[in-house]
Amino acid sequence: MALPSAAVLTVSRLDVDHLSGLAVLGLFMAAQKPFTDSDTADEAVRATCDDATLCKRFATSKGYWKDPYMQYFVRSVGERKAPEINRGYYARVQGVNQLLDAFIRKTECNCQVINLGAGLDTTFWRLKDENLLPRKFFEVDFPTIVARKIHNIKTKPPLSKPIIETHSTDSLLLDSHSLDSDRYCIIGADLRNIATMEERLKKFQLNTELPTLLLSECVLVYITPSQSSNLVHWAAETFHTAMFINYEQVNMSDRFGQVMIENLQRRQCTLAGVEVCQSLDSQKERFLKTGWEHADALDMMTVYSMLPQEDVARIERLEFLDERELLQQLLQHYSICWATKDKLNLGLSHLTF
Repeated sequence: MALPSAAVLTVSRLDVDHLSGLAVLGLFMAAQKPFTDSDTADEAVRATCDDATLCKRFATSKGYWKDPYMQYFVRSVGERKAPEINRGYYARVQGVNQLLDAFIRKTECNCQVINLGAGLDTTFWRLKDENLLPRKFFEVDFPTIVARKIHNIKTKPPLSKPIIETHSTDSLLLDSHSLDSDRYCIIGADLRNIATMEERLKKFQLNTELPTLLLSECVLVYITPSQSSNLVHWAAETFHTAMFINYEQVNMSDRFGQVMIENLQRRQCTLAGVEVCQSLDSQKERFLKTGWEHADALDMMTVYSMLPQEDVARIERLEFLDERELLQQLLQHYSICWATKDKLNLGLSHLTF
């Protein structure tokens, strides 16, 4: 989809702080660190963790979507976020959830989910409330982020109670870098070290025979293309019936994309995998070349137009948007790519918006 002719002019009008804020839209709330030896780079990504969490917290406080659990991970609503940021997060959350829920329904909950780079995500609690819990919900993330999340769960009864309610014994495994119950598991692991990650997942009853959904949101972009290819190839080789949902940047070779990259670099954030984010085709090829049978990809402007329009009209009434062109530019630089393989013939390749 071509950018409007005003695209570069719009970029030039944005100050650095504002565009940095826009870039945060694509930084998952607990993205993996950019895997350098630099303490500065590590701290920079931790800062984006907080930035993105606050963005979701603010959007839910304005009524874009309901998330009663986010408040237990970040108490303050924080300063006002631009309407295009809020709409961008809305599109992301609704788009990912639509595919995730469709997979779970297709398997009648007889499946498992692995959220890679899950951070402070609250999907487990939402699925429990909606009676859509898979057989088991796994989360993998950088150990520092995992420790923070586990601390919040331990100290906040509204988070811990649903986990206990879905657990069959009086005790569950809990230490600083892992939590394991019958239906929910969090482990600290490095996504580059697939052997160790797999060992820890299997230790907590990962079942390679179950239909499996893998989810990553602006995580693969922080590791090199070869590392992300290894990860998605491992998934294709490990699970005979599976779906992989990946949300991250796209169309990054134009001027808008370059400004986003430059602003992230000023924050010491390196997008090591950005070359895979050049087009929708390059996003799909990563999966098709690594053992996945089928792949689709849409930019987020297209996804936004395909969401239930009654609800889109509702959220568009929440705040006045001064420049719709800016929202269009922003959403054209993020995408959802989803890939499937389907030995059980569940019809996974037909799941779409």
